[in-house]
Amino acid sequence: MSDVKWIKLSTHMFEDEKIKLIEQMPEADTILVIWVKLLSQAGKTNASGYIFLSEQIPYTDEMLATIFNRPVNTVRMALEAFKSFGMIEIDEQSFISIRNWEKHQNVAGMEKIREQTRQRVAKHRNKKQIEQAEKESNVTVTEGNATEGEVEEELDKEREEEKIPYVEIVNYLNSATGSKYRAQTNKTRSLIKARWNEGFRFNDFKLVIEIKTHEWVNDPKMSKFLRPETLFGTKFESYLNQEEVGEQSAVGQGNTSQYEELF
Repeated sequence: MSDVKWIKLSTHMFEDEKIKLIEQMPEADTILVIWVKLLSQAGKTNASGYIFLSEQIPYTDEMLATIFNRPVNTVRMALEAFKSFGMIEIDEQSFISIRNWEKHQNVAGMEKIREQTRQRVAKHRNKKQIEQAEKESNVTVTEGNATEGEVEEELDKEREEEKIPYVEIVNYLNSATGSKYRAQTNKTRSLIKARWNEGFRFNDFKLVIEIKTHEWVNDPKMSKFLRPETLFGTKFESYLNQEEVGEQSAVGQGNTSQYEELF
């Protein structure tokens, strides 16, 4: 995934109460530099505010100290301050994410990256298709009349792929359930794409999340199924068309049969 070359910083950044509190801490200047470096690193990772070496390997304090060229104890103090002020989150696997990452995103820059990618892919495929056509027909053909239709079809597929709001859907699930799923996970994306190709849209995903969260969130046996594999799987349409279940039927025997139906 291409990294984002710019992030947004507010001109009122130093008027924020959290920043003012940090400025009263020891090594305040270094801590603020670390905050900007974290934002920059999140832009490079380009994963909805998460910061990691790979999707399986989170950064340790020592790794960040090396990358940021700052003492490890200062990095630890900074991370603890950011966490206590609600500026970052650190999940149970030690993955760091920036809270409210959307306000730091460079939307124009991200769209530029997507457009450049589309152009590169189109040019490459066009060239390959022309070469193949020339080889098969042994005649000279022009770029326009040989592959225009096929290139447009490929670009239409790419445009449709970019329209799928993976991040918005997963963020809505995380907000509703208090979970921390990532929109970049291949399995999650494939499930969302499968339902999208069946004609379901963002509001359908929201409704399924709302229905099943209301039904399962207070049931310890069922709450663990508030995850993409279950919600966005083959039972998606049946979840979408069921009537919302009241609190009394969301626990107890009513859920036993539902539990069994999941397997």
